[in-house]
Amino acid sequence: MPKWYDQQVIYQIYPKSFQDTNSDGIGDLQGVIQHIPYLKKLGITTVWLNPIYVSPQVDNGYDVSNYYAIDPSLGTMADVHELIKTLHQNGMYLLLDFVMNHTSDQHPWFQDAITHPQGLYRDYYLWSDAPKAGQLPNNWGSFFGGSVWEPDPGETDQYYFHLFDRHMPDLNWQNPEVRHSMLEIAKFWVNQGIDGLRLDAFIHIDKANFKQNVPNQSAEPTIAEAFYAHLPKVQPYLSKFCGALRQIKPDLFIIGEAASASPELLIDYSRPANNECDAVITFRSLVDQEDQLDPKIPAEFQPKPLDIEGMKAQLTTIQTKLAGVSLPVLYWSNHDMARLATRYASPKYYWRSLKCLATMLYLQRGLPIIYYGEELGLENLNFTKLDTFNDRTVAPFYQAALTAGYSAEQTMTMLNHTHKMAARGPMQWTTAQPADGFSTTTPWLSGMTTKVDAATEQADPASLLNFYRQLLKLKQTSLFTQGDEVIQGTPAGIFQYTRTLGSKTATVTCNLTDQPISMASPIMTAVKLLEGEVTHTGENATYQPWSLTVTETKGD
Repeated sequence: MPKWYDQQVIYQIYPKSFQDTNSDGIGDLQGVIQHIPYLKKLGITTVWLNPIYVSPQVDNGYDVSNYYAIDPSLGTMADVHELIKTLHQNGMYLLLDFVMNHTSDQHPWFQDAITHPQGLYRDYYLWSDAPKAGQLPNNWGSFFGGSVWEPDPGETDQYYFHLFDRHMPDLNWQNPEVRHSMLEIAKFWVNQGIDGLRLDAFIHIDKANFKQNVPNQSAEPTIAEAFYAHLPKVQPYLSKFCGALRQIKPDLFIIGEAASASPELLIDYSRPANNECDAVITFRSLVDQEDQLDPKIPAEFQPKPLDIEGMKAQLTTIQTKLAGVSLPVLYWSNHDMARLATRYASPKYYWRSLKCLATMLYLQRGLPIIYYGEELGLENLNFTKLDTFNDRTVAPFYQAALTAGYSAEQTMTMLNHTHKMAARGPMQWTTAQPADGFSTTTPWLSGMTTKVDAATEQADPASLLNFYRQLLKLKQTSLFTQGDEVIQGTPAGIFQYTRTLGSKTATVTCNLTDQPISMASPIMTAVKLLEGEVTHTGENATYQPWSLTVTETKGD
């Protein structure tokens, strides 16, 4: 039987960057409430908020120092209750980001742990002795650069473990008190009336033996996901956590972030019988071309074109394996990667390409997640200083690129086109006001970007915003929420699939290139959506660059 969350269109809001209502340059919860009519008209049914808890903001809210209160820069608990009430009155739902792998080093648990090495909270975190004086416990690397180990700020010679920033120590999920404490926090929020949780970095809550080094004959820190991702205890921990929450709210929607999950792991984490996640986000659904990368500089911040055939194969695998298990999560960008318009849009066919990419993905079987501003064609910001990226891996890339012969301007362009921080800029509501209507003062994060805005696009019937409204309305029809999907074999550059429900079949055909492509013409009785130019000659159709059709046939 379908669940309420099987038919949702999710909109991800980075609260700091959506709408500032108190003129401090930081977006807030009242700003989200203010724009609920905009979201509803767009076709959004569920809102996902990035973390709103009290935080020193070292990692923009993912470093939590108090899970039971709202960060004052974002609002109050009363604002949360108003937001929930207003969303529900509009037939919409709310998901909160739940940070479960780590806390801030300012959290009372960690402060107690370093003040009282023999105390209860010491074992809430992960500690290790060094094999030798001045030597790190092992050579594992942090996702944020450097080692996962940082010296105890207290009086011991031990090191604490941090998979992300050094101000974000990892929790020890082997400790039953930690599991109980995190469950109580989640229950608190469920009891406030939220509709679901997005579990941040849950795949990392189990770690390997700290004595095991990456066997590469090097003491330099090395990213080693095999030692801290998808390990055996993750699923038992997750099942008990999710199962306990469903005891108090059976229809709670739990969506997990499993960035490196393979299609097979997506099955494990979302199989209903396992009582874990209802849906899972993997970064592996996006496939880039990497054959033209410059080997002299790190690959991470080099722009990469979309690998159309690679993504076709990957999405076919995901759709096939998850059929009858769970719904795939469909997204083009989020707070951890460059924006869609910056990453994949065609410079020559800019607006048409964005419409085509959205159609190709969001009408597939699955749950769309629209990153705020994507519906406007919002691009990454352009920073002029390395410090603005707030990322210790940026400086080494910058130096490597200069050494390899790239100019400073070329290097900054690469960083601005690929970095996640540049994708977190303020929403652009109207260019007729200061800060594009986001605030009356300088926003917390600033940089040059393209001038697109909601006010202008709302008035233009041919705009990307109005196309998204049309597309998401189509997505909400039963054929596109319940129909089976088959991805077709087509000429390279064409992405085509069918959705079938009963006697109805829709065919979605998209040319994802700058070149015209001819192919066998899809059988049609009604054109539901057309963008660009498609011409028919006999049994063939020629799709001009970035053209698309959504056609529907009905059986006898």
